[in-house]
Amino acid sequence: MTTAPWRDPALPAAVRVDDLLSRMTLEEKTAQLYGVWVGAATDGDGVAPLQSEMTADYDWDELITHGLGQLTRSYGTAPVDPALGAQALARAQRRIAEAGRFGIPAVAHEECLAGFTAWGATAYPVPLAWGASFDPPLVEEMARAIGGDLRTAGVHQGLAPVLDVVRDPRWGRVEETIGEDPYLVGTIGAAYVRGLESAGIVATLKHFAGYASSAGARNLAPVRAGVREFADVTLPPFELALREGGARSVMAAYTDTDGIPASADPSLLTELLREEWGFTGTVVADYFGIGFLETLHRVAGSPAEAAHAALAAGIDVELPTLKCYGKPLLEAVRAGAVPESLVDRAARRVLLQKCELGLLDEDWDPEPATVIDLDSAANRALARRLAEESVVLLDNPDGALPLPPDTRIAVVGPRAADALAMLGCYSFPSHVLAHHPDVPMGVEIPTVLEALRTELPDAKVTFAQGCDTSDPDPSGIEEAVARAAEADVCVAVLGDRAGLFGRGTSGEGCDVTDLRLPGVQGDLLDALVATGVPVVLVLLTGRPYALGRWHGRLAAVVQAFFPGEEGGPAVAGVLSGRVNPSGRLPVSVPRVPGGQPWTYLQPPLGLAGEVSNLDPTPLYAFGHGHSYTTFTWESESAGAEIGTDGSYDVAVTVRNTGGRAGAEVVQLYLHDPVASVTRPDVRLIGYRRLELDPGEAARVTFRFHADLSAFTDRSGARVVEPGALELRLGASSAEVRHTARLRLTGPVRVLGADRRLLCETEVSGAD
Repeated sequence: MTTAPWRDPALPAAVRVDDLLSRMTLEEKTAQLYGVWVGAATDGDGVAPLQSEMTADYDWDELITHGLGQLTRSYGTAPVDPALGAQALARAQRRIAEAGRFGIPAVAHEECLAGFTAWGATAYPVPLAWGASFDPPLVEEMARAIGGDLRTAGVHQGLAPVLDVVRDPRWGRVEETIGEDPYLVGTIGAAYVRGLESAGIVATLKHFAGYASSAGARNLAPVRAGVREFADVTLPPFELALREGGARSVMAAYTDTDGIPASADPSLLTELLREEWGFTGTVVADYFGIGFLETLHRVAGSPAEAAHAALAAGIDVELPTLKCYGKPLLEAVRAGAVPESLVDRAARRVLLQKCELGLLDEDWDPEPATVIDLDSAANRALARRLAEESVVLLDNPDGALPLPPDTRIAVVGPRAADALAMLGCYSFPSHVLAHHPDVPMGVEIPTVLEALRTELPDAKVTFAQGCDTSDPDPSGIEEAVARAAEADVCVAVLGDRAGLFGRGTSGEGCDVTDLRLPGVQGDLLDALVATGVPVVLVLLTGRPYALGRWHGRLAAVVQAFFPGEEGGPAVAGVLSGRVNPSGRLPVSVPRVPGGQPWTYLQPPLGLAGEVSNLDPTPLYAFGHGHSYTTFTWESESAGAEIGTDGSYDVAVTVRNTGGRAGAEVVQLYLHDPVASVTRPDVRLIGYRRLELDPGEAARVTFRFHADLSAFTDRSGARVVEPGALELRLGASSAEVRHTARLRLTGPVRVLGADRRLLCETEVSGAD
């Protein structure tokens, strides 16, 4: 029997796909360009808003005779036992392959923002906690584990990571981001991509691009970012994750920038992404994003026009439906309104990726793994390590922490005894189980209250909720005050409840007007402080909240950003002292709830000054975090003169001078005193986490290259300018320990796509 060239794995993928495309009908090619959400509810109460309006009617058996591009969220739509779900997915894939002429299965995709979004799968810390860890290798290890679980369940593509840079912390999706600095977001994001891709899963960068800059922090609001902000803040994490991570997919953002929706922007999705950056993978639509060109953006008059605009811009796959790329696109091509070459271009990209995944091979087999354990002991250990590294000790002025082992502790607050307090909105329990209240959680999630009782068995621990997370009813505060008054110390566990589209205080579509603690939690905290009993504030949140109202009145402040299923023991470990806190802030913590948006990437006029009575200086700066041990820093790097294409090594020796092991995060910031356009006063260009035993020292060397000083000039070019620079070694963006002064000499250099993106670091022992 002669095997068709497209079936021959010995041939190059491009040759195989060209042969296959030449054999396919228009219907078969367009079928590769859409996904189907088989389990989606259309009764108006689905996972996503406008779902019922945007989900097209179709006959499944008839539809799959032409093939199918993607299967949407077989696990992430309803609670399904993973083993049964894997069998059902395999049956669906066999049915798709058997129904079409070519036997090509679909790409199955799932959300995996904080772990595989499936019932019974490990719920890891949210991306904001990844940023707080400042630990790319650990994030990569976590992502590799997530990818392995996806593969055992028959999933090919993960819709993560989110590479949006926080511009306004009132935005509901801050919890999904890695932080407010593009270098931190890019390096942590690239590590996640490497881990997922190393497991054979297609990583999907989102949301490309500008989504987090929406006006007024409203979800899907227009983006009014300037050209330089877009180029120097928004885009670099995506470029870094593509070049250093190897992501094979990109998801177009919902938003429009300066009037151009991302889903209809060829300058973004084709000219920049493919022609300048050299991306060769697939671009997928955010859910219903192509249809939104007609219904929300109103730049298309019909589904066919929306399909034409998106396809021409460079979107290859419509998710999670065929409302535009299905019958409307087919008819438009038949009528000559849309060139068939656009369909061929997108279909070729999709089929090339399927070829990479082995889905065109004759020996393809959808049979799931015999054993599927999505919450293994190894997974939980990873979740615990990342949770522990991400907890930030914001303040401990008089050493109230660690807590004595035999003290009387009043645990108070709406987040203390609720397992959901640990989880972000894209964890399965928060994302899906809200629609299935009778279904158990699926994974064990100890609360802070439970974990603290386990951690300190000799302590006398009492509890009162005090108030709800967001309900304005203050009636429980009196009991909470009574419990606190009876104790030696009060641990107030406050924060967010993650949800979707207004069903929580944090999460997609849960934007806020200001940064006050939700509900009456601020009043509860005031009442607890008024007792005179030392109050340790523990925050379990998806964004930073303004804490200036209580500054100097609290015994200690601990911040955890939705730390996942092992977050309770991690926080309790910090309170008991078993865990030495090492997290650092990936976002600034404001002093007052108004005056937003503000992040640390401010030019001179964005800083405090005499021209305004409003002081935006944060209470706790980006990169801030305390430890239970102490460190000294020594540096002999004074500075030098180098060319605009030169490099310079700046080094610092860090010694643990305390009595216990701990981790210090050395951060390298750039200050540009004079430039042709205004620049942030400081910005992160390198960092390294050092774990040191008592008395141990390590020398970390940052290999700075002039490319790292580049920015977008008035002409739109990315340039390195001659002149003075300062390399500032700091424990945060506001705490500089050493400064090396450089002078760049020579001509202005214009950089291309091969510019250096990373500040390489090297760690060696020290005497």
